[in-house]
Amino acid sequence: MALKGIKVVEFAGLAPGPFAGLVLADNGATVVRIDKTSSSSSSDILCRNKRSLAIDSKKQSGVIVLKRLISSSDILIDPFRPGVMERLGLGPAVFLGKDGEVGLNGKLIYARIAGFPRTGSHKDMAGHDINYLALSGILSMLPGSHDRPTFPLNLLADFAGGGLICALGIMLALFERNSSGRGQVVNVDMVSGARYVSSFPLIHALNPSTGTFAGNRGDNLLDGGAPFYSIYSCKDGACMSVGCLEPQFFATFIEHFTKALPSDFKQQSGWVPHSSAQFDRDTWPRLKNFLELGFKTHTRDEWAAVFMNTDSCAVPILTPAEANKKEIPGQFAPLPHPRVLPMSNSDIALPIDDGTIELSPGKHTLEILRELGFTNDEYQKLIQDGAIEGSGLKSKL
Repeated sequence: MALKGIKVVEFAGLAPGPFAGLVLADNGATVVRIDKTSSSSSSDILCRNKRSLAIDSKKQSGVIVLKRLISSSDILIDPFRPGVMERLGLGPAVFLGKDGEVGLNGKLIYARIAGFPRTGSHKDMAGHDINYLALSGILSMLPGSHDRPTFPLNLLADFAGGGLICALGIMLALFERNSSGRGQVVNVDMVSGARYVSSFPLIHALNPSTGTFAGNRGDNLLDGGAPFYSIYSCKDGACMSVGCLEPQFFATFIEHFTKALPSDFKQQSGWVPHSSAQFDRDTWPRLKNFLELGFKTHTRDEWAAVFMNTDSCAVPILTPAEANKKEIPGQFAPLPHPRVLPMSNSDIALPIDDGTIELSPGKHTLEILRELGFTNDEYQKLIQDGAIEGSGLKSKL
């Protein structure tokens, strides 16, 4: 495990912060999630291999606990709006130092995930994935109808441009620390992160001469305009994906598709597409109609069998349950990826997820306080101060 021995403090938040913590935990890091004492439960399902410390960070004694924990850690994940951690007395300067003053942990990687850019006009506003996408420029390009685009759940900003970019930034900071011995501040905002992971379409859009995204939304090669890069409904209501962009793959697709059609369908249609006309945009409406009607003649699984073991670039659209069974039977969640293994262990068995999607706030409070060296008297004082709760006055370290 590449991050074995690395200690992470993850302040509880929504999607991107927990996902960044999950990536680190899945690669061997020890991750402690900081929960509020007022939380009896958590909506965070990205809690695999994590522990929870429930503490009131607004109590001075609670801040002392957090400072001790963070001072002995390698990474901190801050999911809050700009200024929150500073107001708690837990900002980067406290640990990394500033203006010649030595901090409590000069080797700390302080990772911060914000929604909007920290210096922009939206920096103090609330928002969610769809709002960050709106300002990134990429949402306006996504497939949909001609009057509006459709958003891809909360994947692009929260997870790709937020959590995953944050995890990458942390890895880069750890790598740099090996050389300098110093900690770093990793600043991530989801508008910029979504823009970065969308570099390919955005660069094309800003350079229309490339032709890839020169038309209106829905008229281009990769946004639903091309009939050979689209989704089709089948006889049973399930769907097939078609992505035969290259001429040789399109030719293979047309060959297998037309061969599988009922003979009366071909007769009624009176027209069969030829692979040589793939990029003739004048034929695209007719080709799309031909494919839409043709796919309705068989079920999804029947079409999947037609294209199996061919270079047609046509595969079935699976449900989450179907995809889960294909990865590893009995698995409860997507497996960690990528797999980083030496060649000698390239066939090592994959870990089976135990299905954990719940981590009760404060479940490991006693355990973590013991590890930090708190005495029983200090523990009782934390309870009296209201910095921790839920264990009862009779509990002892």
